[in-house]
Amino acid sequence: MTKTRLVADSMGEMEIPEHALYGAQTQRAINNFPVSGQTMPEAFIRALITVKQSAAKANAKLDLLTNDMAAAIVKAGDELLTDSNLMQHFPVDVYQTGSGTSSNMNANEVIATLASKHLNDTVGANDHVNYGQSSNDVIPTTIHVSSAIALHEQLLPGLRYLVEVIEQKAQSVDHFVKTGRTHLMDAMPVRMSQSLLAWANQLKAHIAQLEAMQASVQTLAQGGTAVGTGINAHPEFADEFANQLSDMTQITFTKADDFFPLIGSQDTIVSLSGQLKAVAVSIMKIANDLRWMNSGPLAGLGEIELEALQPGSSIMPGKVNPVIPEAATMVAAQVIGNDTAITVGGQAGNFELNVMLPMIANNVLASIESLANISYLLADKAIATFVVKEDKIKQALAKNPILVTALNPIIGYLKAAEIAKLAYKEGRAIIDVAAQHTDLSVEQLTELLEPAKLTEGGIN
Repeated sequence: MTKTRLVADSMGEMEIPEHALYGAQTQRAINNFPVSGQTMPEAFIRALITVKQSAAKANAKLDLLTNDMAAAIVKAGDELLTDSNLMQHFPVDVYQTGSGTSSNMNANEVIATLASKHLNDTVGANDHVNYGQSSNDVIPTTIHVSSAIALHEQLLPGLRYLVEVIEQKAQSVDHFVKTGRTHLMDAMPVRMSQSLLAWANQLKAHIAQLEAMQASVQTLAQGGTAVGTGINAHPEFADEFANQLSDMTQITFTKADDFFPLIGSQDTIVSLSGQLKAVAVSIMKIANDLRWMNSGPLAGLGEIELEALQPGSSIMPGKVNPVIPEAATMVAAQVIGNDTAITVGGQAGNFELNVMLPMIANNVLASIESLANISYLLADKAIATFVVKEDKIKQALAKNPILVTALNPIIGYLKAAEIAKLAYKEGRAIIDVAAQHTDLSVEQLTELLEPAKLTEGGIN
């Protein structure tokens, strides 16, 4: 049987594990919310600790906490942030009170316990660690802070790396010309580099959109306290807090001009999630293009061969599957699902407070992390390493009747369609059929139907 000790809060006494750093309010949350077994993300908890440290520094600067007490709170935070078992101290389920009060008090209690030891005096969870704060501005602030850090340190670097690898690969395969496809049907030829650079430019557009959102994500609710009026917070606290946090994270954070919308809504994170969904849609497209080009190798397109990473079947020997693109499509699907939940959560802004904050935090951080991770995997284990099957793409290209499109300005659409249908029917190369049914010489047709030249556009 686990040994326990008694602690108390405003509602009375609670038994907690003997060596737990948290207190009565955390234990009440553990008892009240045995829902998913899923705790708040570590990225969120780390940001929450940093928020508490920044608040302590700001309050000391404003002479609201002693320097020694603030230093003890900061030291407690540092101790937690370097603890390899950090998450054992933060057991509250994601599906808790919608304001995230349970997680805020969990942090307050843990930090207060450690800070009291460092100070050799009582540090109060509410009166000191939470001084000038409310769960209602701390949790929205922490959502923004954790999202901003994850964007800055994970997703944007991951997407930039993926773009870099795609562009390098495009340069190396520029000389390959393949059959283009629309509606999954044969179309005019394209350079393989053109297909890849389309991916890169999709991702560059998303990077630009995410960068444009960073200033909004880095704008904070801290200082609004309970309902947005700033009750119990020093008039200069919000500015000083943002300065301290910026110094600690090396990311520029600013206070909101109006705290009310950042506490009563989650519009910024809903917008961010929408952009993450757009990234996921592009990742899905890239992954599916890779899967189609790799399909076969005999009965599919077989244009490329992805790196073999693991056996593809427990019953079919020798089978190898496109596992990284498949993982990418699942990540994309989950991010799209996360966005739906965040959208519903964003609607839960009732008057002066949104009450689905923990779920919103969990989902947006999960989306950022998984998109970042899959970006590196797609780059290193799919795009950088695939091999072009030149014989296969040349074979398909030589028999592609759609090349006759290049003759439209010379022989007209109807005549070109007639030649294309005959080439399909007889399984012959378009150049042979065109030579037989037009006045153009083989030499002229060879020049007009040169696939590489057709990738450059214009009239031949």
